[in-house]
Amino acid sequence: QLQASGGGTVQAGGSLRLSCAAPGSTFSFIGMGWYRQAPGKQREWVGTITSDGRIDYADSVKGRFTISRDNVRTTVYLQMNNLKPEDTAVYYCNRGETRLPGRLAYWGQGTLVTVSS
Repeated sequence: QLQASGGGTVQAGGSLRLSCAAPGSTFSFIGMGWYRQAPGKQREWVGTITSDGRIDYADSVKGRFTISRDNVRTTVYLQMNNLKPEDTAVYYCNRGETRLPGRLAYWGQGTLVTVSS
């Protein structure tokens, strides 16, 4: 079961750190992805971290967001800096490295991030 947390309301330029718990003995062997869904829009890929720590980001967040993971806590993190109003969305994590969220059948609980201008 996937559960994201850490969302909230922040002013533009602010920061938030999201966490996503992904229980399971295979956590350290799999990549993890972050995704988001803004109001009225389709879910989109934010970034992924592979099992060996390689990270990719969507161009829209590159240089502002940082993904990390803790294999002992089976948790993946999303540090978001210099937030913009267009970052407002519900954020989710998921197992795997796909950039196409439509390919994922299961979604756990997301966390809402609201960035005010």
